[in-house]
Amino acid sequence: MTDNTIDSRRVKMGVNIGRLFLKNPVMTASGTFGYGEEYSPFFDLSRLGAVVVKGLSLRPRAGNPPPRIIETPSGMLNAIGLQNVGVEAFISEKLHFLRQFDVKVIANIFGETIEEYQKISAILAQAEGVHAIEVNISCPNVKKGGVAFGTDPAVAASVTKAVAAETDLPVIVKLTPNVTDITQIALAVENAGADALSLINTLTGMSVDIESRRPHLANITGGLSGPALKPVALRMVWQVVRAVKIPVIGIGGIMTASDALEFLIAGAQAVQIGTANFINPLATMDVLNGLEDYLVRHNIEDISEVIGSLRT
Repeated sequence: MTDNTIDSRRVKMGVNIGRLFLKNPVMTASGTFGYGEEYSPFFDLSRLGAVVVKGLSLRPRAGNPPPRIIETPSGMLNAIGLQNVGVEAFISEKLHFLRQFDVKVIANIFGETIEEYQKISAILAQAEGVHAIEVNISCPNVKKGGVAFGTDPAVAASVTKAVAAETDLPVIVKLTPNVTDITQIALAVENAGADALSLINTLTGMSVDIESRRPHLANITGGLSGPALKPVALRMVWQVVRAVKIPVIGIGGIMTASDALEFLIAGAQAVQIGTANFINPLATMDVLNGLEDYLVRHNIEDISEVIGSLRT
């Protein structure tokens, strides 16, 4: 009698994000994984599908004043304000560390003007070891740029077109959920030349200290992340997958392999793990191992058989 069951060594985990091939669909979410150094003592970064680094601006940014993180019963609120070392320091001081791993590196970028997006993209296009650009048009915690670029289809398209003109690298555009109809933004960005989309960024929220009657965050409002986001993110991913032809990367409250499977079944080509990294530095590996176990348990050879398999 022939044994037709498969084991984890035979399952195929590779996925294509447009022109970008990943060995598996598990990525880190920007702003939750630094530039990889802090997590490297816990596991081999080469096991990841991709590392999405902390958002990069043209010049270094100090971010917002503290307090800028508060944990709520519904998830984490942050108003970091895109603190980062700047694109030049990233290339000269951080990128060499990531080059030692067999992992795709995706540079998340942010600008206060469309011209800044262009300049950052042109600089990164010349950097060895950057495999794609994720364009952040969705941060709710900065006064200039950020979500302002991501809520108007025409402006979102202009940013996308400007970035794509400066680089041959795949361009992934990260969308905000703080809009009336996310599919309008997704379609505008797709038509402007995006290779893929990632969604969602945080939902805007706030928290109040009832004793002082003051907001917990110095910025007053912040971005809510964590498990509370998952049903909203899953719904938006499902909507966008049905509206566009380019690949979609699912983000939002993914804590376990089961969470990731929900996004993949809904049609996401890959997933990004964010807030879970702060609770469990091995969260990405737990998700990856759980996905492989799921394929083995269901006798599925290729993760592609799971992607978009939602039955309605």
